[in-house]
Amino acid sequence: MSHFAKVVDGIVEQVIVADTAEWCETNLGGQWVQTSYNTYAGVNNREGGEALHKNYAGIGYTFDGTGFAAPKPYESWTLNADSYIWEAPAPAPQDDKFYTWSEEDLAWVEVVAS
Repeated sequence: MSHFAKVVDGIVEQVIVADTAEWCETNLGGQWVQTSYNTYAGVNNREGGEALHKNYAGIGYTFDGTGFAAPKPYESWTLNADSYIWEAPAPAPQDDKFYTWSEEDLAWVEVVAS
């Protein structure tokens, strides 16, 4: 059994487990595209596994015929054409602190516990 995403006008509406895309199309109608929860950023994390459509599909994701992309998190972020992962205009700090993105400042802001 595999996972399949129902795609309507380029947007994922549903993800199910089924035998084949043909079964989904015949019995449920619409366009169905295989997806794998082992695939992230164009890489399959299982040894010898094939990466399917860049990322595992989720409801609300877009599909352009090549890959699945999550909804855009912030207006300033851009989609990496290779991984189909959204990237901030500035890299996140690499330390032990927690950060959140500030769209107003276009920068990572430290989250301070209160």
